[in-house]
Amino acid sequence: MAEAAGGVAGAPQLRPRVLVVAGTDSSGGAGIARDVETLAAFRVSASLAVTAVTAQTHAEVRAVEILKPALVAAQMRTALEAGPIGAVKIGMLATADTVAAVAECLEDWPDLPVVLDPVIASSSGRPLISEEGVALLLARLLPRAALVTPNLPELSILADALPDARDPALAGQDPVDATAARLLAQGCRALLIKGGHAEGREAVDRLLRPGVKPLIFRAPRHAGSMRGTGCMLASAIAAGLASGQDLPMAIAAGKAYLSARFVEAGEQSLLHSFSGQSVPAL
Repeated sequence: MAEAAGGVAGAPQLRPRVLVVAGTDSSGGAGIARDVETLAAFRVSASLAVTAVTAQTHAEVRAVEILKPALVAAQMRTALEAGPIGAVKIGMLATADTVAAVAECLEDWPDLPVVLDPVIASSSGRPLISEEGVALLLARLLPRAALVTPNLPELSILADALPDARDPALAGQDPVDATAARLLAQGCRALLIKGGHAEGREAVDRLLRPGVKPLIFRAPRHAGSMRGTGCMLASAIAAGLASGQDLPMAIAAGKAYLSARFVEAGEQSLLHSFSGQSVPAL
């Protein structure tokens, strides 16, 4: 297993480090660019294993080049062997073969916390992983992750990919709750269901764990939208875990960071709308 950050007593303390396994986004709006930006905000360093290179604007994905699974695994292994890694954040995986390669690599570091952001489609709706990849993700990575962070559309897709057998006790239950129960029954250790796609004045996320009372995280629902929010939240949580925080604390810090970024984005948008115009004095 990779050694935890910290080092020998009396020696200079190393910055926590997170291994990011994800795809690139040429626009900088999502993917590895968002991951590294977020980790830096938490004073956490990043190691990288690139799974795919994408050409994107903020409106569409124009091209995707998937890296060979063996190269992805080689990047992960060399990063893990090069120095202490405190957590792994997984984003875009693209294919079943890449999912398998990542899962096999992680078997050699069984105690390393993994935050799995199930990147299934881009904001514009383009699929970013195959159906076979989703099925293998459920079978191989879901039980391995310390936390899985689906939004509501991703949760629906995961539900469709689960085995057909359903617990009769879940009949008539709310679809979100029923899917969450099925994912936990599949071996998921912790599930953060993100409520950003729901309605209401607040964005409500729920942390569900087997045999533990659900925890609710509330934040104001901000006007407008911002790409890469799933990447940012998952990376922020991984940063917290790598820094020694427990899971609820890492989630709370990640939610606070995301809310601050929404406020910042709104302020920048307002300033941009005034550019070139005279602003009346207050």
